[in-house]
Amino acid sequence: MKENLFHSVRMDRDKCVGCMNCIKHCPTEAIRVRNGKANIIKEKCIDCGKCIAVCPHHAKYAQRESLENVKDFKYKIALPAPSLYGQFNNLDDVNYVLSGLKQLGFDEVFEVSRAAEVVSHATRKKLKENKTGKPLISSACPAVVRLITVSYPTLIPQLLDINAPMEIAAIMARKEAMEKTGLKNEEIGVFFITPCPAKITAIKKPLTLDGPVIDGAVAIKDIYPALVHEMGRLSKDEKLLEDLQQSGKIGVSWSTSGGESAALLCDNYLAADGIENVKTILDEVEDGKLDSMEFIELNSCTCGCVGGSLTAENPFIAKRRLQMLRKYLPVSCVKYTDEEPESDKLDWEKAPQANNIMRLADNIFDAMRIMGEINDLEAKLPKLDCGTCGAPSCKALAEDIVRGFAGIHDCMFLTRNEYAESHEPEAEMFREILPAPFRKHEED
Repeated sequence: MKENLFHSVRMDRDKCVGCMNCIKHCPTEAIRVRNGKANIIKEKCIDCGKCIAVCPHHAKYAQRESLENVKDFKYKIALPAPSLYGQFNNLDDVNYVLSGLKQLGFDEVFEVSRAAEVVSHATRKKLKENKTGKPLISSACPAVVRLITVSYPTLIPQLLDINAPMEIAAIMARKEAMEKTGLKNEEIGVFFITPCPAKITAIKKPLTLDGPVIDGAVAIKDIYPALVHEMGRLSKDEKLLEDLQQSGKIGVSWSTSGGESAALLCDNYLAADGIENVKTILDEVEDGKLDSMEFIELNSCTCGCVGGSLTAENPFIAKRRLQMLRKYLPVSCVKYTDEEPESDKLDWEKAPQANNIMRLADNIFDAMRIMGEINDLEAKLPKLDCGTCGAPSCKALAEDIVRGFAGIHDCMFLTRNEYAESHEPEAEMFREILPAPFRKHEED
């Protein structure tokens, strides 16, 4: 229902000029430009942050916490994503990053990469138990999970039913803090240092938990300047440097595409990054073409989490830096025992539900009638997918018209042709108002 929706991706309408860059890049066609401004269809948005990355006017942004919000709790815990380590040049010791976070005011730091190692171990066991003959799909990227609920609901049963590392980290960190300090749950604030807006949405409205386990998120690019300053102080006064590292190569590798899969210690996997590549793979999975795979890792951002729209560094540079950092790390810092798991909330509390925004009607007869109307209307459109109507494709415009959100004359090509047929003398004027790539120019 609409009132239950939360989206971290927001619009600053004052900055939007209606340039239409965003509508061509949105993976779920969730954006329309109407009256010179972009509008986000909340039911379709998966908060992948692609529109934030491509908007040249910074009209899209992610709602998140600031460091000031952290001070509202007696005991404050930072959950740094492993992608944070890739933001710093010549980093050979993650303790500089972790100690720097404590210098910024956090009382404790719990690496999400430590929880990633726990999830890797649990996933290996799930793979052994999987008898379906179909590949398990990673559920670590919340944008991918939401994409599946919106566009590929038949694949929901194939999602790995283990909570994401940031959620496992929050549960483990809070439990340890309560035992250590004796404080109540509500007195402890747990904050994720996030590379992307999709994780902020997953924090506020988790799909697989009964309620939030994290109190907020601070963007990597927001905390980066202050953290660099504190790390500089640590390099000059190493007495402030603490030994806080609790993860190794397996956990830190989750920050880049292929890292989660490599930790499974099997060869029969596939890893893809970039939202368009993700959609291509999901199409293949839905068609049954990848049933020979055991595991499929998908990241909506280029290069993985290091490519999130809330990071500070170029994803390819960050990926290279992490490759160098891994030389200084142990394989793993987490000890696994089947009898005493590190977290008692590894598995989902509930499964993600299909988003019925794609449903055209409540019964199949009305749905077939509406689909027929959409197909008939699409056949009349020029099939250019130019975006000048404010919709990302001719098919999207046809659906908008049938749903009552747009009109047939929003297509300037149909309007031009109709006008030219009934007003011959003025036809030349309408030829010239077409965008240059679509005008017919006489050869010299």
